[in-house]
Amino acid sequence: MKTTRLISTIAFAFTLLLSFNAEAQKFSDLDKSPMDAASYPSSYKESDKLIKIVYSRPQLKDRKVYDLAKPGKVWRLGANEAAELHVYADMKLNGKDVKKGTYTIYAIPGEKEWTIIVNTDLNVWGSYFYNEENDVARITVPTTEGEDSLEAFSIAFEESDSGVDMHLGWGTVRVAVPFSKS
Repeated sequence: MKTTRLISTIAFAFTLLLSFNAEAQKFSDLDKSPMDAASYPSSYKESDKLIKIVYSRPQLKDRKVYDLAKPGKVWRLGANEAAELHVYADMKLNGKDVKKGTYTIYAIPGEKEWTIIVNTDLNVWGSYFYNEENDVARITVPTTEGEDSLEAFSIAFEESDSGVDMHLGWGTVRVAVPFSKS
């Protein structure tokens, strides 16, 4: 009887061990264009944010900016999903109201200027389904050239006299997008 009980216990433990291995979670590798976020204020100690963007950061990897962000074509502003803009207070972009809420943000790159687009579509992969009818605001801003080359597409915010500027940088291309407080 003791032997049967011991064998049953061992068999049960072995079965449990196998079932845990069969149900183990499989995790994917690190994304080649990892997600990141930028916000204003940028300090993690400040929870009262004015604006935040969640985007993926493609790398140049010996390629040119305009080979990846095609001039004259709508671009998702990063990689993978289109960048998601969170506005926590009513703002303006190029005189147009951008109400408190969540938006998708796109760009139409150009060598001398970029058009930045705030759009109401959400959960969009890339810019394949971009719908101009859902645009909230657009602004065309000049490009400048930075001294340092950025390998990864980057976004940062900075306070301005009228609100906050969203700075885009990749390679030596720099773009400043002025959001003003309503």
